Amino acid sequence: MEGTFITFEGGDGAGKSTHIAFLADALRSQGREVLCLREPGGTLIGEALRGIVLDPNHGAMTPEAELFIYEAARAQIVSEVIKPALEAGKVVLCDRFYDSTVAYQAYGRGLSLDFVRSANAFACQGIRPHRTVLLKAASSADSLHRATRAQGADRMEQAGLDFHERVNQAFEGLNQVDPQRVRVVESSGPKSETARAVFRAVADCVGWDPDNLPFSEDFFQQANKRRKRVESGARS
Repeated sequence: MEGTFITFEGGDGAGKSTHIAFLADALRSQGREVLCLREPGGTLIGEALRGIVLDPNHGAMTPEAELFIYEAARAQIVSEVIKPALEAGKVVLCDRFYDSTVAYQAYGRGLSLDFVRSANAFACQGIRPHRTVLLKAASSADSLHRATRAQGADRMEQAGLDFHERVNQAFEGLNQVDPQRVRVVESSGPKSETARAVFRAVADCVGWDPDNLPFSEDFFQQANKRRKRVESGARS
């Protein structure tokens, strides 16, 4: 039984981890096996590489080194976690995947787009998301504020507003490049509305009717009450 691979993309602070957790709860309530991951991370090696690439003390890191760290972490999580999970028929929800590398390292850092795409293909080993949910926040400045207000800024978040505006502009073009895979969801409104839109965006991938979702209004209202819960790296 082939599993389902769904990725979530968007700028920092767009609400990816919140809506991944909410979708995972919904799928599990229907008896689906769900694996929630984050990039970089999700493996012992990947989490170690995450610590290196996001450390604010590593400001001297070059864009080239940054790219290869992300690709190394991706190659590890694909081989060690994602491929086996999909072969076992699980639903894999991942906070970022190769689209982020195109947005951050090609458009944000200015590396060759063709080279970044080639590096992505090498690291992904043929794995491609069945669906990508692109969460679109109100503005780059608002997203950065939400992402950094609790724990401060990591190395990528410290790259500056101009950098993050280039990244968000790249994300905005994703569904034009691959409209069959990418669905854009506005995330600046109430969480319940965003959650419902996310469920509709992935409905055909998980066996739901997008016009008749199998959840009540009370269920979606829970999204407005819940605290942000990061499940990245959790396994089931």
